[in-house]
Amino acid sequence: MVLPLLAQSLWFILPAYSANAFPVIAKGKHPLDMGRTFMGNRLLGDGKTLEGSVTGIAFGTLAGTLQVFAQPYMPANFVFMTTELAFVLSFGAILGDIVGAFIKRRIGIPRGGSAPLLDQLDFLAMALLLSAPLQALDGSVYAALIIMTPIVHLSANRLGHYLKLKEVPW
Repeated sequence: MVLPLLAQSLWFILPAYSANAFPVIAKGKHPLDMGRTFMGNRLLGDGKTLEGSVTGIAFGTLAGTLQVFAQPYMPANFVFMTTELAFVLSFGAILGDIVGAFIKRRIGIPRGGSAPLLDQLDFLAMALLLSAPLQALDGSVYAALIIMTPIVHLSANRLGHYLKLKEVPW
């Protein structure tokens, strides 16, 4: 019972997970906040870039588009992925990460600083919020995503740190 739920949850959120993971590979050079400050701190910091945001959304949408082609081979109870849903999930993930960075700067956490749960759930919350009008999910899928996302996120970040793609392992 648990394994099918986890598989269905991963299937649904894959575009958002992909979008959230890709910006670190993009190595962007143009900060979204263009160096601007607010309340004495950078709006977002150098870690949120135009290149990372655009490629993250594109990569997540591509992952979802590939899912569309794989759907005929998936169980009938899986969420029906569309390219539109993949884009919304990807955009939501990037937007949520940007909102999380903005919050972290307001409370004085520097770029690379840890904010437990905010770091792991900001992108998920926005992806779920924006995708809700397109795809209703069972409450158990939401619960599974909230539980498993911090684990997946921390594991992926540790791998990124080990591969020297990220400066910090969180």
